[in-house]
Amino acid sequence: MANEIFNRIHEDITTNDVVLYMKGAPVFPQDGYSAVMTQLLVTLNVPYLSVDVLEEPDLHQALKEFSNWPSVPQLYIKGVFIGGSDTVKELNASGELRQMLQDNGLLRA
Repeated sequence: MANEIFNRIHEDITTNDVVLYMKGAPVFPQDGYSAVMTQLLVTLNVPYLSVDVLEEPDLHQALKEFSNWPSVPQLYIKGVFIGGSDTVKELNASGELRQMLQDNGLLRA
């Protein structure tokens, strides 16, 4: 089962430029950390795939193992794990997140 879920995660993050695994949906985040992440991406005007881990407990657990990161939300850009809410907030504050997105051609005008 874990291999199937790992394959799904791998497919999600390699076929979508930006993926946010979160609790809830962008229009109705189920925790403050997920809300912060969705607001950040909206502010940057970045299209992304969101995946609600609350709908799939097996995915929620497998994601932690896949990324070796203990919590959700988790952000991936171009297949690379960027981090959770605190890390992404720090990258945004320093300008590194914007630069990362720009370097990958992901910022909309």
